[in-house]
Amino acid sequence: MVERADVVVIGGGPGGSTVATLLARRGHRVVLLEKETFPRYQIGESLLPSTVHGIGRMLGVTEELEKASFMVKRGGSFRWGTNPVPWNFLFAVAPELSGPTSYAYQVERMKFDEILLRNAARHGVDVRENSPVADVLGDDERVRGVRYTDPDGVEREIHASFVVDASGNRSRVHQHVRGERIYSEFFRNIALFGYFTGGRRLPAPDSGNILCAAFDEGWLWYIPLSDTLTSVGAVISREHAARLQGDQEEALLGFVDRCAIVKDFLADATRVTEGTYGQIRTRKDYSYTNSTFHRPGMVLVGDAACFIDPVFSTGVHLATYAGLLAARSINSVLAGDVTEERAFDEFEGRYRREYRVFYEFLSAFYDMQGSEESYFWRARKVTNVAATNLEAFVSLVGGVHSGEAALTSADALIGEFRESSGALADAVERTGSMQTPSGERMHHLFGTPVVREVMQEMNNIQVRGVQGEQARELPLLDGGLVPAPDGLSWMEPTAVLEEAR
Repeated sequence: MVERADVVVIGGGPGGSTVATLLARRGHRVVLLEKETFPRYQIGESLLPSTVHGIGRMLGVTEELEKASFMVKRGGSFRWGTNPVPWNFLFAVAPELSGPTSYAYQVERMKFDEILLRNAARHGVDVRENSPVADVLGDDERVRGVRYTDPDGVEREIHASFVVDASGNRSRVHQHVRGERIYSEFFRNIALFGYFTGGRRLPAPDSGNILCAAFDEGWLWYIPLSDTLTSVGAVISREHAARLQGDQEEALLGFVDRCAIVKDFLADATRVTEGTYGQIRTRKDYSYTNSTFHRPGMVLVGDAACFIDPVFSTGVHLATYAGLLAARSINSVLAGDVTEERAFDEFEGRYRREYRVFYEFLSAFYDMQGSEESYFWRARKVTNVAATNLEAFVSLVGGVHSGEAALTSADALIGEFRESSGALADAVERTGSMQTPSGERMHHLFGTPVVREVMQEMNNIQVRGVQGEQARELPLLDGGLVPAPDGLSWMEPTAVLEEAR
């Protein structure tokens, strides 16, 4: 027998759980199919405040996240650029202005993801674990459902108005949206990572911060997940892939030896060798975007759509943000408020804009690092980016900011990225080292255009989470839509003005 649902969500990670919960809150019948049984391991452990205080509040998990006692993160600390001493990127402008939403968490993803998935079930989502999707059903006009295998091995079909692919970066389900996955040459890296106990911490109050430290062949992340457990990963160029073919523990420790501050922090630490955190793992080619995120009846969310280098902890943010945008779009179409084309133009425009501003920010961030004699950093100078890569990027984002001259050609884009890099490096120098009065104040960094643009939509989401239906937003895109008062669908801006009169 064929089942019928309003929406099928594929994948129970943060993006899938977010969109499923926000659809169920509007009363829709949602079936979430997850191939694994939770809790399960996942990488991507450092969150941003918009996920915790914006999306988290809309999902209703704020108290549960607090009770989980995740490590509190004031921001990021970096041994990066020309300053040999670590400097901070904090979420508060200044200590005296630090508010209740000026922090995020470092999370063990198997715990965080399970909180979101169980929360989805409590909101009425029909969560089915150990249920891998075998095929996406549809015709030339639109996608109409999925075929999956239940835990007893029986093949079943569900027909639905929409299918959301939130199945991650390794699944091939995204191909049914009929786009092309395009990899970034600029961020064409490999990550090698493991876990340690007994590692040192940064001085308080920054002991929960993520530490990112550059070395000649790349950079290392150092994420404190608890008082004792630390996630450590090396991001290196694909040209060093051959070094990972042998003993991976030896390779990871070799990269740690190349980075003085992380080597010092791990001097008395022991690598975890048993259990969930006992493996050394790798991740390749993890910066990409699809040429389209939507076709009639189907939408891509999270790593199924795009992912970008993890130095600024954007993975879970982009996934949950896309979940919010997809829920608003589907809720609007199912309610008959706007057409599917109008709703998903807004979805894709906002999602692609968010990817684009982070791409520029991270390109500028990489560009400000020295060591030009190193292949890794020389290849990641904005002025050395291959024209074909920039042209591909221009074609992907150009339609979003059609009025911006800087996005009309690769040469203009290089100029804009180069200007952003210079402004960022200048702001870091004026901010100064962490644990100094100037290093505790983010005025210079928050004043740079590239940082303001990165923070704009994240701030909107946090305001939405804190103010709820009192929040009012202007269109983010020219001619675009605005969120409804409850934040769960789209409205025409004129409707909001009439409502306010």
